[in-house]
Amino acid sequence: MRRREFMLRLGGATVAWPLAARAQEPGRTYLLGFAIPVGRDSPAISAFFDELRLAGFIEGKNLAVVPDGFGVRNDRLAEQAAAVVKAMPDAIVTGPDNYARTYQQLTRTIPLIAMTEDMVGAGLVASLARPGGNTTGISILSPELDGKRQDLLIEMVPGARRMAALYDSTVTPGKHLQELQDGARARGVELSIFGVAKVEGIVPAIEAAKIAGAQALNFLATPLFTVLPSPLLTNVRESRLPAIHQWPEMAEEGALAGYGPRFVDVFRQRARMVVKVLHGAKPADIPVEQPTRFELVINLQAAKAIGHDVPAGLVLRADKVIE
Repeated sequence: MRRREFMLRLGGATVAWPLAARAQEPGRTYLLGFAIPVGRDSPAISAFFDELRLAGFIEGKNLAVVPDGFGVRNDRLAEQAAAVVKAMPDAIVTGPDNYARTYQQLTRTIPLIAMTEDMVGAGLVASLARPGGNTTGISILSPELDGKRQDLLIEMVPGARRMAALYDSTVTPGKHLQELQDGARARGVELSIFGVAKVEGIVPAIEAAKIAGAQALNFLATPLFTVLPSPLLTNVRESRLPAIHQWPEMAEEGALAGYGPRFVDVFRQRARMVVKVLHGAKPADIPVEQPTRFELVINLQAAKAIGHDVPAGLVLRADKVIE
């Protein structure tokens, strides 16, 4: 289906504005596709469109969005991807790994702006400096940050001798898990690992970790542990186990601790990369970016709720403390 035909078929109120926008704004109307597990109502998505707006790309004026690209689950990814590619957007925002890989198999020409745990390690780009092909985006340093979070968790629970790491069994490589176990062992901690393939498997994994004697939990980097934050945090709180998460915002929503780049910030960063593409740059020539700012947020209210005392030295080093 050609883009003009697609736009005319969007239906309802959405049809009314493209022709008017062309009359009011010089130049073309850009079409942007999405395939991400994050919902449209997420603050990160609001930040993404705010950043586009600052660059002059305004939804409803000179920017259109292919429908049905937010909150996409694995079980409908193939169908959704085929529909987005058929719409021939000017760029597609996607990620994590399997989402980006699905789109790479469907198109070699439409620019893909992905965000994954490790773009090079996943084989999605040739290198950070020269990605090649039609894919660029953000690599969020997850292997390194998972280890840093483990070190922080050991500091947070100094008496613990057994800890657990929960990981996404569909994407996390075994080598990464082995490195975490070796790092924990070097500090006198036995690390058990529990794989989760679907959201429904998170609660059983937490329960299994507790039965195994884990005294703390490290939720390794994956969208699986962030797409439904409220139920996850409730389950962690009920386990009464200290835990650390991938994003600082998780601690602001009720988790004990979060360390890494801000979720909102990396979406703003990705929006700026989309702007480059819409201005005509080729993904092959746009270096993959990485986060540059990392925050440790500690929630002392959450600590009190589970009866855990966070060491004062770690509290002093936190970028933000919720009391």
